[in-house]
Amino acid sequence: MKKLIKQFIQATSDESFRHLIENVEVVVSKLLSLLMLIVIFAALADLAIFIAKEILSPSDGSFSQNLFKVFGLFLNVLIALEILENINGYLKKHVLQVELVIVTSLIAIARKIIILDLKVTEGIEIIGLGIAILALSISYFIIRSSNNSSKEN
Repeated sequence: MKKLIKQFIQATSDESFRHLIENVEVVVSKLLSLLMLIVIFAALADLAIFIAKEILSPSDGSFSQNLFKVFGLFLNVLIALEILENINGYLKKHVLQVELVIVTSLIAIARKIIILDLKVTEGIEIIGLGIAILALSISYFIIRSSNNSSKEN
């Protein structure tokens, strides 16, 4: 009976609980990686189909009009790759790499700006995107500077 109580106490200890949580985090991260691979391949297929349609059956001047859609699809793939890199970085170090998250966010905003239709976009949206870019750029600079100074020490 004492042995059973001792095992129960060990199983419910803080250390055992943290170990269980770490194992769950690893499993979830691996599942996210696999799902992200599916997303990446789906985005690549979407890009390939879109480009094939544009090349095989071009309309009058429509390719230049759809060029921004192509750029948006390319950046979708790059964003998905960056998210996969974030997940893999977490799996390697068990720490969320803020620098990668900020870079991914900057790419996402760049995508939004590239595909932005200025004819239907209100000024407040453009101001918001500008503020977001400024904030993310400053954040990136601060994190990059702190990482470089910690590497020098």
